[in-house]
Amino acid sequence: MKYNFEQPYTFANGVTIKNRIAMAPTTTMSSYYDGHVTNEEIDFYKMRAGGVGMIVVEVANVTAGGKGFEGELSVSDDSDIAGLSEMASAIKRNGTKAILQIFHAGRKSNSRILRGEQTVSASAVKPNRPAEAETPRALTETEITAIIHAFGAATERAIKAGFDGVELHGANTYLLQQFYSPHSNRRTDKWGGNRDKRMNFARAVIHEVHDVISRETNGQFLLGYRLSPEELGEPGIRLDDTMVFTEMLSEAPIDYVHTSMGSAWRTSLNDPTDKEPILDKLVRQLDGRKPLISVGSVETPDDADAVLTAGATFAAIGREMIREPHWYEKVVGDDEESIRYRISPYEMDELAIPVAMQHYLEGAFYSVMHFTNDCEPVPDYTNALAPMEGFEKKM
Repeated sequence: MKYNFEQPYTFANGVTIKNRIAMAPTTTMSSYYDGHVTNEEIDFYKMRAGGVGMIVVEVANVTAGGKGFEGELSVSDDSDIAGLSEMASAIKRNGTKAILQIFHAGRKSNSRILRGEQTVSASAVKPNRPAEAETPRALTETEITAIIHAFGAATERAIKAGFDGVELHGANTYLLQQFYSPHSNRRTDKWGGNRDKRMNFARAVIHEVHDVISRETNGQFLLGYRLSPEELGEPGIRLDDTMVFTEMLSEAPIDYVHTSMGSAWRTSLNDPTDKEPILDKLVRQLDGRKPLISVGSVETPDDADAVLTAGATFAAIGREMIREPHWYEKVVGDDEESIRYRISPYEMDELAIPVAMQHYLEGAFYSVMHFTNDCEPVPDYTNALAPMEGFEKKM
């Protein structure tokens, strides 16, 4: 065994992961308009399954009103189960575990995506960014309870679809994070006020999902929680808030904590004098009580082993798994020299990268994807095809 991440790991509930490498959730934006699974998505995950220990599938909304972007997966209706079952089956090749990330976007959406409906959040507070963000409507007590139950119903559908776990997406300023943030939560009832009360929504969702897992499975089904350590702007979540939240998670009925960071070695965004990596802070706070998945610019085998040496239980790989679907197989097969660390835009079809994802990667993510410079990005034929689409409609 050459690397530490080749070792298996068994969770407290008995679920064993064959190695310590997880594929981080990577947004394909390729579902049908109603959130049903497409063949493109299945092909994308199938190509990347079989080597890594587990794959965390991109976010799926638990209610139609929780949709955050076009092309997003849905687990909000029983009609979603059939497609999700095909996805889970494609992932669970050669022992890879399939985890479905579930969420509600809250105010991180807009009325266009929600077909004219106003966004909702803990409070009616406009986000700091982007400038065109809409002001949400504050959720009522009845609506909060319904959303909590929706997380439970979504978990039951994930179980029926054959997934091995769900991950609550409490990061990236989505609804779970909005309830904890002092910026987006200005409530004075049991769902807000002081820091402890702002954790009540996350607590309620965790316990709802855990109850469903206990009722519908033999207990060998994973429940993870993903968090973002800080928010920019005032007021916002700071590292001391995150340590308090992490302490709550360490005692909660979850199986692991998953960070959401651009770099596994990132330090504080708000305090430039704090030079300690956030990873070190989280490892110390968890103190071995929950496994930790660390993510962020993990590309090489040495990168992955470094985060494990620092105390993480798993190393999550995102962008590198888009570039190199067989990263793990090449590492353990002594074929590291053939690992693809750069990518040509013209390779993306071969790599089963969905078309919608291709355009996204070539835009905002062009530099971090390490695209080669020896050719131009794939042309955008949208405008060129528009006349043809109109002609077809007249035929």
